[in-house]
Amino acid sequence: MDRQIFSESCNRLFSSSKLNYISKEKALSDDLVSVKMFNEPIIAVTDASNYEFENLKREDVIGEHFMLPTEWLPEAKSVISFFFPFTETIRNSNKENMRYPSKGWLNGRIEGQQFINDFSACIVDFLDNNGFKSVSPSIDKKFFTNADFDENGINKLYTSNWSERHVAYVCGMGTFSLSKGLITDKGVAGRLTSVITDLHLLADDIKIKPFEENCIMCGKCIKNCPVNAISFEHGKNHKICSGFLNLVRSENSPRYGCGKCQVDVPCEYRNPNYVHIK
Repeated sequence: MDRQIFSESCNRLFSSSKLNYISKEKALSDDLVSVKMFNEPIIAVTDASNYEFENLKREDVIGEHFMLPTEWLPEAKSVISFFFPFTETIRNSNKENMRYPSKGWLNGRIEGQQFINDFSACIVDFLDNNGFKSVSPSIDKKFFTNADFDENGINKLYTSNWSERHVAYVCGMGTFSLSKGLITDKGVAGRLTSVITDLHLLADDIKIKPFEENCIMCGKCIKNCPVNAISFEHGKNHKICSGFLNLVRSENSPRYGCGKCQVDVPCEYRNPNYVHIK
């Protein structure tokens, strides 16, 4: 199976899923019923042997607990990263009140993640049915995430053994924003997933960029944050951010989210550095 056939198959799976539309049972308001959450994903591929994965094991990046592609799947040959941009409807809904997440964003964050998890599982099944081993780490039983902070509220351990953002970065999908999101060619407002497989796919011809190359450091995400969790000096303070998310969860359980640093910013739906250079 070549790269084109694989990509076309992924797009068919994406287009055929009803889970990408907010159901009447899940919609937090009547105007959200049948709203589409994500646009077609962009796909990036790198070799499972890419030495940049080793760099993610550094303590100043993720740490030794990060699992290499071959630790998830010994036969791994390719790592595939998917970025799902939120639709304009979901993004615009979150600009109406910049102090609290919109109902559309909450649906997009939680029901949207359920769709992405299902999509990931479908890709694994598709590859398996075509004779290829694969795993999607974020929905695998070996996946873990953890959070811990020091006495000053600075994150000393806010991590997981597979980071979709860092993996997407290694795949050449984009670079990091001041708010720690990943700025892709389709912007920062969206969600990521990935699949590791023993299918050898043509890798993208990429050159690893500096971590924040796509960020123009405009500071708009700092102004947007309702709890002042972002600064030029320290980037995002995960403890403050998590505290707000926990508050939102307590008021909207099981849903939570915020996303103010991903909307009404130059990197919302494009790479602003590319536009800026042009």
